[in-house]
Amino acid sequence: MQLDDYIKAGKIASEVRELARAKDWVGKTLYEICETVESEIQSRGGKCAFPVNASLNEIAAHYTAEPNDPKVLTSSDLIKIDLGVQINGYIADTAVSVSYDPQSAILVETAEEALKAAMAMVKEGTKSSEIGKTIQKTVMQYNLKPIANLSGHSLEQYTIHAGKSIPNMWSIGSFALSTKEAYACEPFVTTSKGLGFVREGKTRNIFGLVSRKKTKNENANKLVDFIWDNFNTLPFALRWITKSYEEKEARTLLEELIKNKIVRAYPVLNEANSQRVAQAEHTFIPTATSAIVTTL
Repeated sequence: MQLDDYIKAGKIASEVRELARAKDWVGKTLYEICETVESEIQSRGGKCAFPVNASLNEIAAHYTAEPNDPKVLTSSDLIKIDLGVQINGYIADTAVSVSYDPQSAILVETAEEALKAAMAMVKEGTKSSEIGKTIQKTVMQYNLKPIANLSGHSLEQYTIHAGKSIPNMWSIGSFALSTKEAYACEPFVTTSKGLGFVREGKTRNIFGLVSRKKTKNENANKLVDFIWDNFNTLPFALRWITKSYEEKEARTLLEELIKNKIVRAYPVLNEANSQRVAQAEHTFIPTATSAIVTTL
């Protein structure tokens, strides 16, 4: 447990999240939003643990800007800005929902309240199912729904989803929090008209390296080395590749690597009834009596 690195990453992530919360993004493109947030991370001495997610409205997660993404944020949009910072591979994962539309305020506030309630109860030995129960109870008292098939997760060095899940509603099967692990808790909230779960969409613009096996294409092999040297096994965006590669070539080589199961593509996750979704997220490390919330 590299506590110093977790705390350093968390401090940077917290500062950048609050900057993202306070900024007026209306009229900015999703490309500008993602690039601005990522450069704020880097200017503070952190590295991005994954591409900044800028998921709009009914997209719950996993949308990052395409190269020169022209989509502009309007005053009626609800955007989830999910960001990750890594120091020596130790990760802080945090998110904020930003809305300039009063109708979406209840979603944003409820996600924050559910996260706060979860953070107040976590300590060594707390059952993951009890965290889910607390989140669910908090969300449902406002006649809203938690997203059942999205969850928080354990974290390890260079691994964002390290195998354990922290649910957003009560669930059968559970584990006890350990002081030797870091976790991310991330309530997702949708409207009463939502189905309360997400489906995979067609868009895939976040990728991750799963193997370093060689192909018969030397250029594809060079791209694998480039990915490994720059991102290790952490997720990356096409626009990160296009800073060193022509976009057309990068897309072609990535498709080949996906086909050969060397790179995986993460699909966007959409609310199943196309209802708006809000998200709030902190990273924490349990202690005997409470938790160190690294992204507070």
